[in-house]
Amino acid sequence: MMIDLSGRTALVSGSTQGIGYAIAERLARSGAHVVVNGRGASTEQAAAQLRAGVPDAKVTAVAADLATAEGAAAMLDALPQLDILVNNLGIFEAKPVLEIDDAEWRRFFEVNVLSAVRLIRLYLPGMMARGWGRVQSIASDSAVVTPIEMVHYGVTKTALLAVTRGYAKAAAGTGVTVNSVIAGPTHTAGVETFVAELVGSELPWDEAQRQFMREHRPYSLLQRLIEPEEIANMVAYLCSDQASATTGGALRVDGGYVDAILP
Repeated sequence: MMIDLSGRTALVSGSTQGIGYAIAERLARSGAHVVVNGRGASTEQAAAQLRAGVPDAKVTAVAADLATAEGAAAMLDALPQLDILVNNLGIFEAKPVLEIDDAEWRRFFEVNVLSAVRLIRLYLPGMMARGWGRVQSIASDSAVVTPIEMVHYGVTKTALLAVTRGYAKAAAGTGVTVNSVIAGPTHTAGVETFVAELVGSELPWDEAQRQFMREHRPYSLLQRLIEPEEIANMVAYLCSDQASATTGGALRVDGGYVDAILP
């Protein structure tokens, strides 16, 4: 399937590394003008890396803290109009649920939920007025199967599913699609650190990964971590004209981790 996003402008929040960077790269390879986002100098560094890796890529770097209202406003000033919004920005950590205080709950909601709410609220009306647009929120299997070691993360991803479904209803009949992508356990630098916290840092990576999957994600049918590019492929499809009848959905790229027919 040839996915051509030429002429489309796409913002991927939190795209200096990991899943976000892989999504930005995949959209750039599909012809989109990609806006890379981070909070500091890493933003331009990631954009430069993307330009170097994708011949003829059109890439813009916008540094803004999208976990704040001020950051969202700054993004709108820099990018008044776009066609594709991918809400990838998110944080996670392992912490016993009884030790999570109010400040930590608020921080997770600001980053994982309200960053997406603000951006959708800012950009969805323009997409609807023009009769075309794609909005996606990167959720997690933790939205459906709440992990005991990071309940606060799981709860915010559950909220993100609901928020995204609600905005899909707001865009009904306009030519704009709004979906969530449920990512499963994915191989990123942050997850490597997370794995080390849970199974120790003494083991070689391949062995540590296998132990992590056996002990902490035993329901995975893939039985390995997902690569970021595999998430990006689903995102690119949902951004395309070929996915015009898919909206209001929560599509799984979870390696079969969620033990259910539906999310």
